[in-house]
Amino acid sequence: MAGFFDRSSIVAPPGWSRWLVPPAALAVHLGIGQAYAWSVLKAGLGQGLGLSGTATALPFQLAIVMLGLSAAFGGTMVERKGPRWAMFVSTVCFAAGFIISAGGIAIGQYWLVVVGYGFVGGIGLGIGYISPVSTLIKWFADRPGMATGIAIMGFGGGALIAQPVEKALLSGFGTTPAGLSQTFLVMGIGYAIFMSVGWLLVRVPADDWQPPNPPQASPGATGAGPAVSAATAIKLPQFWLLWVVLCFNVTAGIGILEKAQPIYQDFFATSGPTTTIAAAAGAFVSILSLANMLGRFVWSSTSDIVGRKNIYRMYLGVGALLYLVILLFGEGNKVIFLIASMLILSFYGAGFATVPAYLKDLFGTYQVGAIHGRLLTAWSAAGVLGPLIVNAVVEAQGDVAGPSKYTVSFTIMIGLLVIGFVANELIRPVDPKNYVADSERGGVEDAGVPGGSERTEEVSR
Repeated sequence: MAGFFDRSSIVAPPGWSRWLVPPAALAVHLGIGQAYAWSVLKAGLGQGLGLSGTATALPFQLAIVMLGLSAAFGGTMVERKGPRWAMFVSTVCFAAGFIISAGGIAIGQYWLVVVGYGFVGGIGLGIGYISPVSTLIKWFADRPGMATGIAIMGFGGGALIAQPVEKALLSGFGTTPAGLSQTFLVMGIGYAIFMSVGWLLVRVPADDWQPPNPPQASPGATGAGPAVSAATAIKLPQFWLLWVVLCFNVTAGIGILEKAQPIYQDFFATSGPTTTIAAAAGAFVSILSLANMLGRFVWSSTSDIVGRKNIYRMYLGVGALLYLVILLFGEGNKVIFLIASMLILSFYGAGFATVPAYLKDLFGTYQVGAIHGRLLTAWSAAGVLGPLIVNAVVEAQGDVAGPSKYTVSFTIMIGLLVIGFVANELIRPVDPKNYVADSERGGVEDAGVPGGSERTEEVSR
């Protein structure tokens, strides 16, 4: 079996279509994207087991923590062992998380749900999230933003598949302990089968493979382009500037995503009956989820044309202006409020999808998966910072009613986006003295990525 999972056993033969790699990546990301639909299972657990909201949130919170930690610490191993191994580990861990949870519910041990879905499943989340990134960038060196956008769009869209499935299972099996256990078991088996398409299908390019339209080097440029190790990258200012960019962009998106329903209700409380406003708020949440998903593909693909620095100027600069627009004109104006919120959430999702290509531009493909894994700690930090800003600040407003209760927190978001904008402006190409030696680049790790010097031009845009 070691040979079956070894990188050398999945080198694509001549004529193999690179367009089979995005579906392989999607199979994994659509699976682990179920994490965004935890709220449905959370409600079922609360109802069936009589647990508090805090208790039912624990598995998800631990899963997100483990996502960041496993991506950061497992990134180098993912690069070394290859995408099939990584996707297989992700499939096993993510499916096992559901199955362990099912067993825990069946025997009345809720802590096994926390360990199963949160710890074991969270490892599957982190390894699965970064597993296809390096491979996609190597196959699509000419369009890395589009390629990673397709895959990471799957993570944003996974909830759109999972939510109706979870509701149907809970409706069919019921929310008794036995019914909940069956729901988790069926989902575990289902995801094991669905995600297996990814690790069975994925391939890596041969050493001499080149994309149909390879990136062209700048006139007079020489060299093989950036190739920075993960150990070196985390010591460079470019990494930490991009860490700030990602962290604050994600924090700004979470600012609306975390409390989307109550924000809508507070902005339009006087525009109709309570039941109508509640229904509209629910629809608003669904629209934001769609914007989150589509932004990952649309804006990330656009970055291949306009450049990574320019696209982040839009995410951060326009994002700050949109928050200001909501504060000044959003109250009572549903059109302005909806458009601004959708764009902010599209920038939130796009930030995740574009950052692997930005890393490729800065550090090359040598260990881009490992570097990406370490950068995802910015997501973990934003996952704490965003809700803290929104919840703590809003609660501190006391009896302030309506949109005014969000003035301080939205102003803070504007400030963070401005800081992120400045950090993006400070990013410069990595000094070649930090590159690994040409002798260390060999083999499949840097295969299929010609014209490296165009990356320096890309970063400067």
